[in-house]
Amino acid sequence: MRVHFDGDDLARVRVAVGAVPAWETVLSLHSLHHAERGNVSRRWRRSVAAGAPRATRLLSELVPPRGYFPDFLTPARQRYGLRESVAEVLRTPPAARRGDIELLGAERAVSPWVRALSRGDDHALDLLGRALTSYQRVAITPHWRHVRAAVEAERERLATELLDRGTESLLGRLAPGIRWRAPVLEMDYPVRQELHLGGRGLLLVPSYFCWRTAVTLLRQDGIPVLVYPAERRGGALAPDGDRRRELAALIGATRTEVLTQVGSGASSGELARRTGALPSSVSQHTAVLRAAGLLFSERRRNAVVHTLTPLGRRLLGGGDGPDR
Repeated sequence: MRVHFDGDDLARVRVAVGAVPAWETVLSLHSLHHAERGNVSRRWRRSVAAGAPRATRLLSELVPPRGYFPDFLTPARQRYGLRESVAEVLRTPPAARRGDIELLGAERAVSPWVRALSRGDDHALDLLGRALTSYQRVAITPHWRHVRAAVEAERERLATELLDRGTESLLGRLAPGIRWRAPVLEMDYPVRQELHLGGRGLLLVPSYFCWRTAVTLLRQDGIPVLVYPAERRGGALAPDGDRRRELAALIGATRTEVLTQVGSGASSGELARRTGALPSSVSQHTAVLRAAGLLFSERRRNAVVHTLTPLGRRLLGGGDGPDR
């Protein structure tokens, strides 16, 4: 795959603001089918197979182990919450969904359910929404903090590369198998293909579940997308509950609860209500967490409001919760 840039394209390189649930969902289905993909564990595969067998089977009719999958499963409008991502898929215009399924049908036989989706059958669409939700609940949601942490760490790496060395250096250091040979970005790819950006720029989407080979998506109505493997830190997937217990062993259960309940921002009084702790106790814990560089606190009128620092977010596993 060769992606051709001009001066305008280099100025229009962007990075997704976080892990994109639609892409992680589709690419996790690929990981489920390929045992050699080392970014997930046997434990994860077993939990998915046991927890959402029907949803996995249905979605696999749309997302085969190899080859094309319908573009409408990864909408152009990026949604960063799990529930919102499903709703965005279901809002696909009928003509676009029909065209994507026709492309899928040109490569492989499709089931009656997929044909009903193509026609816009209400029951088939409802089944798609329930299958996506059920699959995400088992395969993605329990690990969402870990996935977000990996993508956030990759964004910080890219930001440092951009500030220190510029866009071209950033493009040359995305992942193994991706090479910058100005003005062309080359990458290992299953088929030979030339992509001319033509001034539209490129949206980079680091992905936890993307493995080895990048994925490109040329949108006729928007910016082209390049999904590539985020550098993985912190080992294999483990449920977020396990990580929370590990964090509690490190800093204590109450401070872990305070840190978790901060979310996108909370006052000391709100933290006391959320955790059930005394206000004086919350003040002591936030002082310790602030001194450790995990919280930032500022006075807003009559309240002190606490927010997570980047270090605090990483320690929690990358986010404020699975649906933010």
